[in-house]
Amino acid sequence: MLIINGMVHTMAGAVYQPGYVRTQDRIIAETGPMEHAPAPREGEQVLDVRGAWVLPGLIEAHGHIGITEETRGAIGDDCNECSGPVQPELRALDGINPMDPAFHDAIMAGITSVMTGPGSANVVGGQFVFMKTQGRSVDRMAVKAPAAMKVAFGENPKTSYESAGKCPLTRMGTAMLLRKALFQARQYEREKWKGQVEKEDFSLEPWLPVLRKEIPLKAHAHRADDILTAIRIAKEFDVDLTIDHGTEAHLIVDEIAASGFPVIVGTDLTSRSKLEVQNMNFKTNRILQEAGILFAVTTDHPVALIEYLPLCAGLAVRHGLPMEEGLKAVTINPARICRVEDRVGSLELGKDADVAVFSGNPLEVLTRTLYTIIDGEIVYEYEAKGEGCRERREP
Repeated sequence: MLIINGMVHTMAGAVYQPGYVRTQDRIIAETGPMEHAPAPREGEQVLDVRGAWVLPGLIEAHGHIGITEETRGAIGDDCNECSGPVQPELRALDGINPMDPAFHDAIMAGITSVMTGPGSANVVGGQFVFMKTQGRSVDRMAVKAPAAMKVAFGENPKTSYESAGKCPLTRMGTAMLLRKALFQARQYEREKWKGQVEKEDFSLEPWLPVLRKEIPLKAHAHRADDILTAIRIAKEFDVDLTIDHGTEAHLIVDEIAASGFPVIVGTDLTSRSKLEVQNMNFKTNRILQEAGILFAVTTDHPVALIEYLPLCAGLAVRHGLPMEEGLKAVTINPARICRVEDRVGSLELGKDADVAVFSGNPLEVLTRTLYTIIDGEIVYEYEAKGEGCRERREP
């Protein structure tokens, strides 16, 4: 495929106005200014998108798409396994339904990949997966699995087991359970390395990629003290961490910057429904960016609908975030945070051919998605006539 005459934002530093993008064999083969555009090859599909914005496919860095299904109520809600507070063995891959209509909404918004997994009822909720938004088989859609280990702090875990009288009932209990799990896992790792483990432990094996820093702890934390507890425990056990939500991250920006851990901000496009989100504000993104902290924007779907991801980034720009940083917050930044920047997040040679074409700036509310391309195939295109859109999916 050859896409020509668009304003090409590579998200790798270069902006070509106008420019071109060529895809071949499911990857990005070329990008550049139009004066260097090649002639179409025989049989090559040409998209003349004159005046449109061409970006890498957008990325949702945190949410529960497919595991908390829309329209299906409790039957389609597989987000939280509330039978125990520490369950690292759970795999999001086993609970995601690709037929969740939210995947279609994501594609219509130019979102080509997502990080999705368990919710925050448990101290340890299980393993996240990073996946594409197009397909019928989760195994084929997966880019990285496991991609992170979900842990949670604050109101959610401390209230989920209150009626059962089970720990955790306090923030101290939450921290204790996580420390205990990591302590046992570290002991297991050492014994296994020494050849002293006679039988593998199914509940401890999932921690090994965390301890080896192959995947991070993915920490649900809104309040400043909860964020600091997450950082404290991560440093104590020498593991990597992403701070998810980070509602009060702007209040402790120096401490977060010193930790070196990234923040996935949001969703701010919702009501202040809990005490721990009373200081929610779109300015958080700007403050983190000014402090040099790697950050991304999230909808936390279905807390806010996933198609509002570019709108959330746009509202962050409205509150002082530079426009280019707003675009990074839904492209290359989430790719880096999710550790898949070798595959997605920018239009660079050899990366997956995931491309989104917009009628204008995607962070503006009146902009339409014209084409969504995943792995070099058009999976959605806008049509001005009829119902206004057409999705291309396999039957």
